[in-house]
Amino acid sequence: MSKVLFVEGQDDRHVVRHLRDRNLPALSFAIQDKGGVDALLESVGPEIKAPGRAAVGFVLDANDNPDSRWRAVADRIRKADILLPQAPRRGGTIMKGLPRVGVWLMPDNRSAGELEDFVQKMIPKDDPVWELARQYIGKIPEEAQKFLPKKQSRAELHAWLATRENPGLMGSAIGRGDLKTDGDLCAAFLAWLKVLFA
Repeated sequence: MSKVLFVEGQDDRHVVRHLRDRNLPALSFAIQDKGGVDALLESVGPEIKAPGRAAVGFVLDANDNPDSRWRAVADRIRKADILLPQAPRRGGTIMKGLPRVGVWLMPDNRSAGELEDFVQKMIPKDDPVWELARQYIGKIPEEAQKFLPKKQSRAELHAWLATRENPGLMGSAIGRGDLKTDGDLCAAFLAWLKVLFA
């Protein structure tokens, strides 16, 4: 595979695939999930140096500390003899060369967060259920919460997804049109993919 995007897990793979298929159907690249961030980080150097690579990208959650996550991936890319800026670029980082190497930190290359924070931005602004889903999660007593406080946005999103005609995965909601892909953040991510894998 000459053009490959590596992601942390299945949810990331499904979201990216549906975004690409819906918005950039002519753009051809493989999407491979590594089964977790540690495995993804360990694969950075070997995947960049794999024979025949034309372009390789990495999508990772920023989680609580975007600077720390950037250093973790950037240090491994530098060890593969590719120079990167000190901080991620707002529209996603791409280093030209052979191969082209790109990095996107979810949700927006600047903020703490994860895939679900990116996907939340695709919920239509006038959706009446979104605020109800947030209120529902917010009213769960702390002692009954089975999620960490920092994962509240994930719980809110999945509560919203549960109200769809065919409840399911985030990627499926994109494919069905329940999630809108015309917002600024989604457009920036799609533009990054297009430049990286053109």
